[in-house]
Amino acid sequence: MTAFRIFLGAYLIVLVVYTLIVGMNHGWNLGAVFFGDMVAINWPGQFNLDFMGFLCLSALWVSWRHEYKPAGLALSVVAFFGGVVFLATYLLFAISQADGDMKTLLLGPGRANA
Repeated sequence: MTAFRIFLGAYLIVLVVYTLIVGMNHGWNLGAVFFGDMVAINWPGQFNLDFMGFLCLSALWVSWRHEYKPAGLALSVVAFFGGVVFLATYLLFAISQADGDMKTLLLGPGRANA
């Protein structure tokens, strides 16, 4: 679990720094670029569509883990738009709350203790 935490923390730092550099150099209008590539039906668009599937899976898992309660639904919106920045932070927090128990981490405390 320690290696996973180190990976999440390191990747989170690298991604935030990289995002800040790209945003400062190319602007913050990600939506037009992201969806523009998909509309163009090219390889960057294919990658973006594939990536959006991962964002959907992340959002669905977070809402399911919270048993579709209002807080979980709100977190799922943040998961979709926040990507790895959200998910890495969420997982680091959830790991500490689960005391490293993978069943609790993956299923959520309600399902793990049922």
